[in-house]
Amino acid sequence: MGTNLVQLFLNLGLATLMVAVTVLIHFWGLVVLVRIMGHTGLRLRAHDHALGQAGLLIVVVFGIVGLHTVEIWLYAILYMQLGALQSLESALYFSTVTFVALGYGDVVLGTSWRLLSAIEAANGVILVAWSTAFLIAVTARLRALEHDWLKPRD
Repeated sequence: MGTNLVQLFLNLGLATLMVAVTVLIHFWGLVVLVRIMGHTGLRLRAHDHALGQAGLLIVVVFGIVGLHTVEIWLYAILYMQLGALQSLESALYFSTVTFVALGYGDVVLGTSWRLLSAIEAANGVILVAWSTAFLIAVTARLRALEHDWLKPRD
C-alpha cells in the first residue's frame, strides 16, 4: 500500500510541475505573439489591408502550433526519462494523442504513470481551448474573415 501511495504522489507531483511549466510556456508564448502583433505596424485596425492581416494571422497560427509542439515534446521527453516509453517516436505519438485528448489507445502507459498521462490530457484540452480563444479574438480583431474583404474599394 505504501508503494502505491508514493507512486500516486509522484504522479501528482510531476503532473503539477508539468502543468505549471506548460501553462507558463503558453502564457509567455502568447505574450510574445501579442508583442509581435503590436510591432508589425498592423495595429489590428479594421482598415488595414487584407494581405497584411492574413500574414499576421498566419504568424499567430504558426506561433500557437509552435507552443503546442514544445509542450508536447516536454511531456514526451518526461515519459522517456521515466522509462514509461522506450522510443522518441512512441513518446511523441503518445504525448500528441494524449495532449489533444484523442487517445487512440494503441500506445498506452503502464499503471505506474497513467495518472500523469490523464492529467496531460486535461492540461492539453485547457491549453488548446486557450489557444482557440486567443485565435478567435485575434481573428475577430483583424476582421480577417469578414465580408468587408470582398467589398469593392472606391
